[in-house]
Formats: sequence, C-alpha cells, structure tokens
Amino acid sequence: MSVTEDSDDEIVAVSNPCDAIELIVQPREKDLGGFSVRRLLPHFKHRSVGPWIFFDHMGPARFAPSEGIDVRPHPHINLATVTYVFEGEILHRDSLGVVQAIRPGEINLMVAGSGIVHSERTAADRRAEAHSLHALQLWHALPEELEEIEPAFHHYAANKLPVVEQEGVKTRVMIGKGFGLASPVKTFSETFYAEIELEPGKSIQLPGDIRERAVYLVSGRLVIDGVNIDACQMVIFCPRQEIKIAAVQSSRLVIVGGEPLGKRYMWWNFASSRKERIEQAKADWQEQRFGKVPGETDFIPLPEK
Repeated sequence: MSVTEDSDDEIVAVSNPCDAIELIVQPREKDLGGFSVRRLLPHFKHRSVGPWIFFDHMGPARFAPSEGIDVRPHPHINLATVTYVFEGEILHRDSLGVVQAIRPGEINLMVAGSGIVHSERTAADRRAEAHSLHALQLWHALPEELEEIEPAFHHYAANKLPVVEQEGVKTRVMIGKGFGLASPVKTFSETFYAEIELEPGKSIQLPGDIRERAVYLVSGRLVIDGVNIDACQMVIFCPRQEIKIAAVQSSRLVIVGGEPLGKRYMWWNFASSRKERIEQAKADWQEQRFGKVPGETDFIPLPEK
C-alpha cells in the first residue's frame, strides 16, 4: 500500500487506562485515491509494536461495477509488506514480474530488501460486477543486517496456515508461533501475527512471553482488563503480563507483536534504520532507477514533503 504524508497531531490516543494497557489508539482515515483506509501505526506515542511499523485496515468497502482500487506502482526499501484479505481480492504485481491475486485467508509476504516496486489493483474480472474488499496491510521492519537483502515474494495459500477451532474460539496463526500453532510463513526476526474469532462470552488468554504485543479489533466489542474496546481500536499492552481478552459480542481481532528492532526512519513508502538510505531511495525514485512493474506505465512523482 502506498503512504501519504501524515500529521501526528491528527492521532487520538488514550494512555495508561489500566495496568495492563499502555495505549489505546484510535484510527485515522487516510485517502488512498478512490477509497479510504484506517491507519493505526505509526503512532507518535508508539511508533511500532515489535517489528511492526505500519498497520492499515482497508474496508469493508463496497464497489459498484467498473469500480475498484488502483494503487499505482510505488517503491519500498528495507522492509516487508504483509497483506491479508478477509473479503474480496487484491491483484498484486511487482518489479520481480510476480502477478498474484490475494484472496481471503491467504498471506502475501513481499520482501522489499534493497528495493522493490509494486501495484495493487482490482482485476478486470472483479470489476465486471459489484464487489467488496476488506483487508489488512502491515509492514514489518527487517533487521539491520538484512535490510539490503535481495527483494523476494512469498505467497501462502489459506490451507497452509494453521487453524484451530474449539468452544466458540477460532484461532489462525499467520506468522510466528503461539496458541500451540506454528505458521510456515517466512520470518526474519521474532514476529507474531494471528487472527482470532470469538463468539459472545468467549475469551482468550494473551501470552506474556511475546516482548511487545497489541490487539486490533476488526469488528465486535471486547473487554480487556475491565476496559471496553470498540471496533477499529488498537490496544498496545504493557510487557510481560498475561492478559484476558473477552468478547462482549461476536468479534474478530488480530494480534501483532514480537521483538522490537530499534529505531526506524519512515518517509513516504520508505523505511530504514539509516536516514541517508532514505535520501538515496528518494533520489533513485525521482530518477526512475527502481525496477519497473511489467505491464504498468503509471508513475507517481516523489511527494513534495
């Protein structure tokens, strides 16, 4: 997903509402050209959660026939993007020549490394009739020693991700290990990403052995340590505590976390541990030295700020 410039004073947060919760983050709407997303990370009080440095919630959105998303080719460096679809489909194309439809329950891991360009669009066959889109896109930083690895693309079918259902609780571990499950998705550092569906009155215990953790409520309503959490809020937790998460109504949530990787500088679609690397990426994009996405001719000029 392509980023537009943000102003930190637009973000609303609640700090330290209880002992277990460090921060409750309210989303802010961002226009990505024809549709909007809710952005939770980065946040001026908490720039990242573990290695996760960016968190966007797309939809649920309904498109009329002929309409859809058209995120034009844009670059990334020194990070990996993770796209997960609840409903609908996103057509991914990149400068490696990969063309991949991302459908519900699948994980699309694009490793930018030394530099990659990709577009995200609605395919022509989807535009032929009305359709919906509901998805998440996250970025995680790469460890400093891996920031300049060769770009790569990894796609994992829904049936490759471990799922367990019991007594009104459905757990899918997309990345990392937890709740007795282990995902096959490639990792570069300690990283965790899971989806949980809870029926009303059901609960889970959030493990305390993940260094940094947050829960994002996609839909429904939760109670966490006596605090009511509404849909589209992100809860960032204090470290090393087991935390009970209970559903007031049918709820879908995701858990993100892992080992923090240190400070990352972010500008537009670039993230790096080095300011000078971002300056280099700006110049490379302006001079069109990044790779091209086959079949794409659009070019987004470098933002002015």
